[in-house]
Amino acid sequence: MSKHLLTAIALLPVLLLPSHAAQRWWVGSDQPFGFSSDESNTSSYLGVDIADITSDRMSALKLKEERGAEVTMVDQDAPAGKAGIKEHDVILSMNGTEIEGKAQLQRMIHETPPGRVITLGLSRDGQPMTIKVQLADRRSEFHVYKDKDWGKDFHIEIPPIPPVPNLPDFDIPSMGVVYVHSSMRSGLMVENLTPQLGEFFGAKGGNGVLVRSVEKGSRGEKAGLHAGDVIVRVGDQFIHDTSDFTHALHSHAGGSVSLVVVRDKKEQTLTLTLPQRKESGEMWDEESFASPEQQAENQFELSKVQSELAQLQPQMELAQEESHKAMDELRELRKSLCAKKQAVEEQTKQLKDEFGPKVREELEKSRQKLEQQMEQLRQEMRGNWLDI
Repeated sequence: MSKHLLTAIALLPVLLLPSHAAQRWWVGSDQPFGFSSDESNTSSYLGVDIADITSDRMSALKLKEERGAEVTMVDQDAPAGKAGIKEHDVILSMNGTEIEGKAQLQRMIHETPPGRVITLGLSRDGQPMTIKVQLADRRSEFHVYKDKDWGKDFHIEIPPIPPVPNLPDFDIPSMGVVYVHSSMRSGLMVENLTPQLGEFFGAKGGNGVLVRSVEKGSRGEKAGLHAGDVIVRVGDQFIHDTSDFTHALHSHAGGSVSLVVVRDKKEQTLTLTLPQRKESGEMWDEESFASPEQQAENQFELSKVQSELAQLQPQMELAQEESHKAMDELRELRKSLCAKKQAVEEQTKQLKDEFGPKVREELEKSRQKLEQQMEQLRQEMRGNWLDI
């Protein structure tokens, strides 16, 4: 029961935020109040919370034996507080009877009538002492509500906050593009690096291209390149992305070219041998294939591709024109969004200037009133959730 009460007290200020301004609670009684406890069948009240002594607490409390009940909390307005009992005192005896633990002390207090003076033997910082305490009557100090009556007449009201118009949210999704380049001349498939991947592979600033795969038997494999290498330089040209890598390979007509790669976050230099570039004017000039039959077949396939590209040329031009129109529309849309965003910001600023001071003033008044009521509530309820 006491745990639920503490949780309710701790959560009450959260429940009273502006978003709950329309909620109300009532307390109509003029008498101090508490809660009925099913853990106790007596009205005797000492005003402390206690805990059993454990072996790891003996040293801190300077005890010689593992027995007694440690005082963990004291109600200063209760008999214990008025008699001088302090936190971390250890109750070792009551009326000459040794106390073994918390349960025994609770039972003895509960069996003692209210108003009776008891003698407690304490240990404070290892020093024995005796204190006399007159037990109070819990029922005479606290008006008790049954659980079913709790919250019936409790009233705390926060004034309503002026409504703020709904502000539109503008969310333009971002798009990421990964460019993959495959080179038949080298047998490499590479892609651009992101700054995060660059940091992972040891490439400063995310510069370079990541080798995704190396074709078996290719010139790249013969050069010693592995998947996971980062190529940062081809010859004297520094590589930032796949465009740089393509340009660097095309700039070499053939022969050997040095590659600087980052492997295991360390740079090393490899030599890649490229085939001689053909002068036949073909779409690409790659290394020769294994046989004349294969070369003829590939030439036929290339002719078919070129024919299909020629047929697709009008559609490609139309698509390009549509793309330009879409870009123009996008620019207009962005201008419109910017104008709307500026209007919303100005409206929000105006609302803040107009309603902000008034809302803060009302909230401050409600907060002060709530703190006063909560303090009164804690004072009235304080004694009832202690152990004895």
